[in-house]
Amino acid sequence: MDRRQFVKYLAGGSALSVYSLNKLNAAVYESIAGLNQQFQDFSPDGIYWEAVRKHFLFEDNLIMMNNGTLGPMPEPVYNTLIKYFKIQCTNPYRCYSFFSTLKGEVRNKLARFIGADPDEVALTRNTTAGMNVGANGIDMQPGDEVLMTDLEHPGGLQPWRLKAKRYHVNIKEVHLDVPPKSTAEIIDAFAAAVTPRTRAISVSHTIYITGMIFPIRELCEMAHEKDILVVADSAHGVGMLDLNMHRMGVDLFCSSPYKWCGAPTGVGVLYVRKEAQDRIWPQIASSGWDRTGASKYETLGQGADPLIFAFGEAMDFQNIIGRDRIERRIKTLAARLKEELHKLPKVRVHTPDDPYLSGGLTAFSIEGVSPNTIVNYVREKYNIVIRTIGSSPQTRGVRVSTNIYISDRQLDMLIEGIKHLAQ
Repeated sequence: MDRRQFVKYLAGGSALSVYSLNKLNAAVYESIAGLNQQFQDFSPDGIYWEAVRKHFLFEDNLIMMNNGTLGPMPEPVYNTLIKYFKIQCTNPYRCYSFFSTLKGEVRNKLARFIGADPDEVALTRNTTAGMNVGANGIDMQPGDEVLMTDLEHPGGLQPWRLKAKRYHVNIKEVHLDVPPKSTAEIIDAFAAAVTPRTRAISVSHTIYITGMIFPIRELCEMAHEKDILVVADSAHGVGMLDLNMHRMGVDLFCSSPYKWCGAPTGVGVLYVRKEAQDRIWPQIASSGWDRTGASKYETLGQGADPLIFAFGEAMDFQNIIGRDRIERRIKTLAARLKEELHKLPKVRVHTPDDPYLSGGLTAFSIEGVSPNTIVNYVREKYNIVIRTIGSSPQTRGVRVSTNIYISDRQLDMLIEGIKHLAQ
C-alpha cells in the first residue's frame, strides 16, 4: 500500500491487530534486507536511500531538515507504538505482568547499540533528565568547580546553575572558537582551565548551536588523569553516530533518541560508566534506588512502556540498515552541504569541516540576511524545514539537519535557495 493508504489504515485503530502490525514490520525489514543484498556499498546514493525514505510517513512534499529538534518515526516504530498501546487498552494485565521483561530486553539492546554493558544503561525521559542526574548526583563542596563550554544547551547548563545557586559551587566557562581549528586546541583550552578545585567537566558532545562533535575521548583521557568526572550532553548522538561508550571513556552520557534514531518523544538514554556509579547519586528514589547498576537511575514508578518498546524497534530499524552506513550517509550529506556553502562569499559556516569534529548538524549565517528570512524563504519556496539558532554574533544563524531520508535532490533545493539569498 502507498503512504496515504497506510496512514488511513492506521487511523482505523481498532482494525489493527497485533498480528497485522507484526506483519507490516516484517515486510519493511524484508525490503531493507533485500536492499542490503543488492547494494553492498556503505553509503550508496539513489535507489537505496530512496527506498529507505519510503518507510517514513511524511506529509506530501514536506522536507524535514530539522530532526535535530524532533525527528520522524519510521513505519515499524509507529507500528510498534500502536501495538503496545493497543495491548494496554485491551489487556492491562499484560502490562504489569510481562512488560518488565520486555523493558529488560530493550536495555540489553541499548547496551549493545552504544557499546556498553547492560548494567551501565538506564531509560529516562530525555537528555535533560540525564543531565540533571549528572549535575545533582555528583557530590561537590562549596568552592568546587565544574568546567563547561560557552556553547551549552539550557538542558545541560541550567542544572549546574541550580546546583551553583544552592550549594555554592563555581561554574567556569571555557571559550571555544566557532569553529575551532583542531582537537588539540579544544583539549588544551580545557586543560589550561583545570584547577585543584575542578571536580567535573560537563560539555555537549553534540553541540546543538554549532554542530560540532566534541572530542570526548581525548577530553576523558586528560580529565581522568586528574580524577575529574566527565558528563556529556549528547542529545543528537544516538542515531546520528555509531557510538561506543567504552572506547569513548565518558563517565555519564545522555541522549534523546527521538531526534536522530526515530524513537517517539518521551524516552531518553542514560549511560553511567560502571567505575563512576558509586560517585553519582540517583535523583528520584523509589524501591531499588540503592541497588547496584545503572537501573537505580530509573526508579521512576510506572511510565509509558510502549514508548520504550518503540525505541527498541527504532534501534532494530537502524541496525538492519547498518549504523556505520547511517553515520557515513549523514556525514556525506553534511559535508556536501558545507562544501557548497563555502563557495558563497557571504556565507559563514559555523560547523567544523573535519569529519571527526562534525556530524549531521550544519550551522551557518549569511551576511546581511536575517536567520528568520532564511528559514521562511526555504519553507515557502521548497517546503524545507530548518531552524534559527544562536543569539551571539559568533553563533547567530540557521541550522540544518541532514538525516538519512534526505535526498541529494532535496539538498540541491536548499543550496539553490541559499545561493539566491546570498547574492
